[in-house]
Amino acid sequence: MSGRKKARESGGGMMSTISRKEVEYVAKLARLNLTEEEAVKYTEQLNSILEFAGKLNELDTADVPPTSHVLDVYNVMRDDEVRPSVEREDALRNAPDEEDGQFKVPAVME
Repeated sequence: MSGRKKARESGGGMMSTISRKEVEYVAKLARLNLTEEEAVKYTEQLNSILEFAGKLNELDTADVPPTSHVLDVYNVMRDDEVRPSVEREDALRNAPDEEDGQFKVPAVME
């Protein structure tokens, strides 16, 4: 977003703030019709989030190794085994539309 203001935070670092105009612009892009009160509320909430995130800059992370997850990530593998499944008729029973034993859904592409 252009025109982003920089505000001095108490710790001496810089943090971005979001203007109401930027909130309204993003809402327009998302095709959201915000009321006056919602625009003010979301601007305040987003700036509170940015302020909180800015506090993380005060932490000394020099000795903290970079991570992508807090916990170790590993794949849990299990043996494939054939098990009974839901019968097709049962699965399709509540379907709004069905064709040739399959769920029929509206086309999403022309």
